[in-house]
Amino acid sequence: MRTADITRNTNETRVRVSINLDGTGRQTINTGVPFLDHMLDQIARHGLIDLDIHCDGDTHIDDHHTVEDVGITLGQAFAAAVGDKAGLRRYGHSYVPLDEALSRVVIDFSGRPGLYYHIPFTRSHIGQFDVDLAREFFQGFVNHALVTLHIDNLRGENSHHQCETVFKAFGRALRMATEADPRNAGVVPSTKGVL
Repeated sequence: MRTADITRNTNETRVRVSINLDGTGRQTINTGVPFLDHMLDQIARHGLIDLDIHCDGDTHIDDHHTVEDVGITLGQAFAAAVGDKAGLRRYGHSYVPLDEALSRVVIDFSGRPGLYYHIPFTRSHIGQFDVDLAREFFQGFVNHALVTLHIDNLRGENSHHQCETVFKAFGRALRMATEADPRNAGVVPSTKGVL
């Protein structure tokens, strides 16, 4: 089973993440940040990844620590679940539209953290959610999953649509990259032999 259970406790947040990469998109999510919950649901449903995420954070200050620490803990869970990456496809990509918005996400389980993030949000907030926090989520994920991640919102006028297409595409790209490759069973997909 390609699963992981990770707990991260700090003075700012207490986060628990359980994932199953070979799931059906089942999810139980409660971070205390409703828009983040909605975006994490996109990852589960479109990535067919079972997610159980709970966070108690200092949202009375703001949502920053919660969003970042959920990204960190989810990244740690992915790193644990993929293990040595033998038999993985390694690379994943997806284009996802939502009405006028279109986003592209490309991921490489390279063992090297790198985030290349281009989302020209048209507003600073989606409801109560500060759009700057989307980047913090992905930076936390990248740093701890040890992946290279390219995120491009190619067009969009509605910030909710822009963000949602990114998270849906991220889920689809994760699904592709973490799928078992039957033609490469048991082999690490790198000329180095390790990732």
